[in-house]
Amino acid sequence: MMKYTPWFIRAIVILLIVIVALTSCNQEKNESKITIGEVTRSVFYAPEYVAVAQGFFEEQGLEVDIQTTAGGDKTMAALLAGSVDIALVGAETSIYVYQQGAEDRVINFAQLTQTDGTFLFARNTEDTFDWDQLRQSTFLGQRKGGMPQMAGEFALSKHGINAHQDLELIQNVDFANIASAFASGTGDYVQLFEPQASIFEQEGRGKVVASFGTESGKLPYTVFMTKQSFINDNQEVVQKFTNGLHKAQLWVDSHTAEEIAEVILPFFKDIDPAILISSVNRYKEQGTYATDPIIDEDEWNNLLDVMSAAGELKERVDAEVIVDNAFAEHAASK
Repeated sequence: MMKYTPWFIRAIVILLIVIVALTSCNQEKNESKITIGEVTRSVFYAPEYVAVAQGFFEEQGLEVDIQTTAGGDKTMAALLAGSVDIALVGAETSIYVYQQGAEDRVINFAQLTQTDGTFLFARNTEDTFDWDQLRQSTFLGQRKGGMPQMAGEFALSKHGINAHQDLELIQNVDFANIASAFASGTGDYVQLFEPQASIFEQEGRGKVVASFGTESGKLPYTVFMTKQSFINDNQEVVQKFTNGLHKAQLWVDSHTAEEIAEVILPFFKDIDPAILISSVNRYKEQGTYATDPIIDEDEWNNLLDVMSAAGELKERVDAEVIVDNAFAEHAASK
């Protein structure tokens, strides 16, 4: 004779099955959630925001959370501490970590921008610009050892200007406060990212007179990177992330500044849409946004030249040591 199972026992069993299933789903969701630490919020990183806004990461089954950390040192500290999974920051920071002998190397796996993103902004708008005008001027620079400052010095040297001898160089202002320091009257010239450069032009504070991106050439200026241990444990997630990024890169490359600005506007709610369009257009015109995530050897070597010229490179680091192009190459081949 078949034994009868009381209804409440059957209900408990069903409830346990549901709880286990829900827990499993939540675990899977958490495994696909990625936290990005970006060095700053900038139009310079438009493809990153497009990937989120257009659902390209979501198509890959990823939930991406972007946190803005002010400065390369803070962004790298967050990555090393595990506060973020992936860092969007200058490739030079991974070299610094390697030079310090880190056991868990920081690996560059997907390039976002391929030129410097700063512009030379002059307070005086009356004269036609000539590089020699910088001599003996007060120059509000960026943090020592950071890519904006190193690329800026590299560009200046091409015009025969030694940043530490020919300028009154100010480097003691925090990255987040550089724009406000210039606005308050500090410096004759300043290095600015967009959209700040366009905002200052609109406000009549001066004008953009040169592009450090154009002057310093192509290099892996801003790269998505993570710890080797994270890659070892999450190869599928890293691949999906790179796939979504590449789709965004292609989208940005094939759309107008107006279309891109409309998509990324939610990330810049306090900015005039016209300024956003101007900023995106300025970056597109000079080829700042990489069209694929591959970090090529020529760009890497140019980065090493820039760092060496700035005296920040102990020894040249071959790309294969801290660059893994496997994910980028797979994404680009699809």
